[in-house]
Amino acid sequence: MQLFRFVLTGGLSAVVDFGVLVLLMHLGLPHTPAKAVSFVCGTTTAYLINRRWTFRAGPSRRRFFGVLILYGGTFLIQVGLFSLIFALLQDRLPLLLVQGIAFVIAQGVATTVNFIVQRAVIFKHRPSA
Repeated sequence: MQLFRFVLTGGLSAVVDFGVLVLLMHLGLPHTPAKAVSFVCGTTTAYLINRRWTFRAGPSRRRFFGVLILYGGTFLIQVGLFSLIFALLQDRLPLLLVQGIAFVIAQGVATTVNFIVQRAVIFKHRPSA
């Protein structure tokens, strides 16, 4: 059930992320800064929903800082992969297709890392003493 909730939350967050990305690029922002901003929007959405609904965890400074560190790492993975793939494909395919391909690959890798670390470390169930 937790994985299902994580995937559903991730889907919603990905819609936010991709929508902001396409909008910012349409408005003229270059692909790397647009992806950086869209990542922040999508991951903020994901964190808020995952903490409350997916992992059912209360507020915690330790968790919050753990998530900040994790999201810093997934930020580098996602923006780096997106930018690399975008640069490789931008002259070969239509813009929206390049955005989609680069987004899906970068999102997939970052999401996998994100779930594993959140489940195993940040929101790990600790039995009551």
